[in-house]
Amino acid sequence: MLAGNRRFSQGTAEHPWQDGETRESLIDAQHPDAAVLSCSDSRVPPEIIFDQGLGDMFTIRTAGEVLDAAVVASLEFAVETLNVSLLVVLGHEHCGAVASTVAQLNAIINATTLDGESDLSQVIADSDSIIMRSVGASVETARNADLDSTGDFERVHVARTIEALVARSETIRQALAEQRLLMVGARYKVTTGKVEVLSF
Repeated sequence: MLAGNRRFSQGTAEHPWQDGETRESLIDAQHPDAAVLSCSDSRVPPEIIFDQGLGDMFTIRTAGEVLDAAVVASLEFAVETLNVSLLVVLGHEHCGAVASTVAQLNAIINATTLDGESDLSQVIADSDSIIMRSVGASVETARNADLDSTGDFERVHVARTIEALVARSETIRQALAEQRLLMVGARYKVTTGKVEVLSF
C-alpha cells in the first residue's frame, strides 16, 4: 500500500487491476488484503491514494472516521469473514470534521462559563452529534496533553479511534491477540499526496 501511495504522490500511479478481466474474476468472491476506515472527504478516496485496484481493499468511510455499530460490524466482517490481515484507520490533513468540531468547541468555550475540564467533557458527552462526541473528545484529549495544532488533533483522533475500535470489538481484539491482524494508524497529507504512518 505504501508503494502504491508513493506512486500516487509522485504522479506515476499504475491504476492496477481495474480491467474487465479483474472485475469478472471477482464476481463470486473477494479476497482483499486490507480493510481501511477513512474519512468520507472527497479528497481522500483510499483506493486512489494507495493506487489499488478492484478487490484489493475493503473500505469503510465516515465523516471523521467516526465509529458506529454499522462501521464496527463492517470491520468485523472484513476481519472474520474476509480474513484481511491489515486494518488501517486513516485520518487526513485539513479534515473538515475536525475543523468544524474545533470551531464549535471554541464557540462553546467563549460563549459560556464552564467550570473547568469536567464541564466541557460533559458538554461533549451530552452532544446530540456523534461527530462532536467522537471528534470533540479527541480534541479535548489532545488539548489536555498540551497539543494544540490541527495536525495534532487529527493524529490524536486516529489514535483514539483505534482504541475505541479495539475496546468495542471482541472479534478485532481476538484477531490482534492471535496475530492474525495488524492495526495501523495513518494520516493522509492532502498537500503532498503522501500518507504518514503513525505509531502509538
